Amino acid sequence: MLAIVVNQPGSIALDDRPVPPEPEAGWVAIDIAYAGLCGTDYHIYEGKHPYLRYPRVIGHELSGLVAVDAAGWRRGQSVIINPYIACGICHACQRGKPNCCMNIGVLGVHRDGGLCARINVPAANLISAEGLAQDEAATVEFLAIGAHAVRRAAPGSSDRVLVVGAGPIGLGTALFARLRGAEVHLLDASAERLAMVADRFGFEHAHTVAEGTAALMAATGGDGFDVVLDATGSPRAMAASFRLVAHGGTLVFVGVVPDDITFNDAEFHKREMSLLGSRNATSEDFATVVAALASRKIDYQSLITHRTGIEGLPDKMAEWAADRSQLIKAMVSVGH
Repeated sequence: MLAIVVNQPGSIALDDRPVPPEPEAGWVAIDIAYAGLCGTDYHIYEGKHPYLRYPRVIGHELSGLVAVDAAGWRRGQSVIINPYIACGICHACQRGKPNCCMNIGVLGVHRDGGLCARINVPAANLISAEGLAQDEAATVEFLAIGAHAVRRAAPGSSDRVLVVGAGPIGLGTALFARLRGAEVHLLDASAERLAMVADRFGFEHAHTVAEGTAALMAATGGDGFDVVLDATGSPRAMAASFRLVAHGGTLVFVGVVPDDITFNDAEFHKREMSLLGSRNATSEDFATVVAALASRKIDYQSLITHRTGIEGLPDKMAEWAADRSQLIKAMVSVGH
């Protein structure tokens, strides 16, 4: 079967891989329809991912069709794949947090992913995509990251929310914060990208980093933001986000870096600030996204800015990795 393999940093190829064997009990064979690309895939291609061993079949934003009746799923059912394969027995799993399982195996990162014709996954990691288009279903995973972060932060309708970073994860975060009724502001270093995202999705409050902290604080009457969600994956931006949180507010780190993040304890304490990490997503978040898409509260077609078939991805990857200023979601057609 065809598969997209990153052999080493900068080297991506369309490879011929064996079709997976018949799945073990409790697992289901899925014929992949679409795969979205995200920052993780670009980082793997660029050699910037801290937890990866090459070669690796990438792809974790996945939709497909059940290939064979198994574990309560019927052949031909349209599904979304939750790519976070948890052990089910560790401390986090036992406390209902499989998204931060101590032994987690993420498709396309810790184990081979779904940019291929067929993959076997646990039945528990399948979500029905009934009512969604197959390319639409492949946007659910990245939106669930934002939905999870917003659920962690729990903003109210009277809150001002700042989302730092207008990439795909930041955009998804902003969309779900807005669905809660909050006043949502966007902050990004790229004026070009910020304008594109704000115009495409109708965000009224958009700020560039060049405007400076004083201008951002002025937008809140000097109070700061009730919730700041940082989706940059930049240590410098993450450290700067502390200064933007209102007294009694919450800061959520959605992006992750392998660096130390430092902050001034006096400033942190005087605000009685809550600091949260947000990792991956749970089945509850996937359900939230599916409902938002099905009710047309989020227009998935506005999310997809670039497309290719699986055969064209090796040529497109370098181009897209080099310039993502106008890219929100690249969608790869695998076998729909």
